[in-house]
Amino acid sequence: MFEEYAGSLNFDLGYQDFKKELSTIAQQYKEPDGALLLCFFDNENAIGCAGVRKFAEGIAELKRLYVKPGYRSLKIGKRLLESAIDTAKQLNYKSIRLDTVPGQTKAQELYHYLGFYEIEPYRYSPIAGTIYFEKILGEEA
Repeated sequence: MFEEYAGSLNFDLGYQDFKKELSTIAQQYKEPDGALLLCFFDNENAIGCAGVRKFAEGIAELKRLYVKPGYRSLKIGKRLLESAIDTAKQLNYKSIRLDTVPGQTKAQELYHYLGFYEIEPYRYSPIAGTIYFEKILGEEA
């Protein structure tokens, strides 16, 4: 799913060391610091994913939120994001951060709806207009 996600973008994730991330998924997205969330259709085909991993002490990072195009009208992205937020809470994080690129309007609306707010950049991005979000956990959306 992560490779399909990367292929859906109009830029290369090399600046995020994506190849290393793929080769270390099991380490980056496992308890006690993270989780990999997958959504299946008919219990067979993965149609969506999201990753939660440690960014810093007390701070989780949401990565690779993706739903296959044919399933985007079913609110699966919202469910995955809610699950990622709940997972970060269960892992005792105090906040969760993410970054997104211009043009991801629906995703940005969803982040705002679920209580995320824009913050200053917390990591490098060569993509002009990258937007950074954070949500303090424990707050209701």
